[in-house]
Amino acid sequence: MSEFSLWDIVYNLLLAARWTVLLSLTAFVLGGIVGLLLLMVRTAGNPWVVRFVRGYVELFQGTPLLMQLFIVFFGLPLIGLDVSPWVAATFGLTLFTSAFLTEIWRGCVESVGKGQWEASASLGMNFTQQMRYIVLPQALHIAIPPTVGFSVQVVKGTAVASIIGFVELTKAGTMITNATYAPFTVYGCVAVMYFLICYPLSQFARHLEGKFRNVAR
Repeated sequence: MSEFSLWDIVYNLLLAARWTVLLSLTAFVLGGIVGLLLLMVRTAGNPWVVRFVRGYVELFQGTPLLMQLFIVFFGLPLIGLDVSPWVAATFGLTLFTSAFLTEIWRGCVESVGKGQWEASASLGMNFTQQMRYIVLPQALHIAIPPTVGFSVQVVKGTAVASIIGFVELTKAGTMITNATYAPFTVYGCVAVMYFLICYPLSQFARHLEGKFRNVAR
């Protein structure tokens, strides 16, 4: 500990926190794109597609994120695809995020009354137009709070990426602890940084939930 001041620890953890934030944003954006595509094809009503999407969601919701990252990181090289920890972490978290967002957004879409579908169909709109102009704008107000709230889970989920060697906040904390022999100080700082990232998101989600509840009234 004598060679490392508290500022040295905090500074190095802040450098690693950049990768935590970047990984979270990348996985959330890519997972949102995949989740939206899955939502669209599932809502279209084809029975085989519905079964596929349901199985996809149940698979990634029903298995630990750690196992998913292991399969991506160690499984892809078996078929000749060598991936870096960054690519594996991004890919694994994207699959994880898309499964949960698909289910969150499915519930929001289904909360829109059937009368809205029937009214838009009577105007001659096809499925894509119904979703774009009628259903999704209404579902958006319901979906924003839980979506923002789920982003907290994505941030915390990045800690699992340390297991496959990706140097984010948790991995950096472990490396610094091995150098300083000060686990309480280091992991205390790691916990504070996670809190500083996640707490504003939690409060924002709560604010949005209250705001949209008041609008609904």
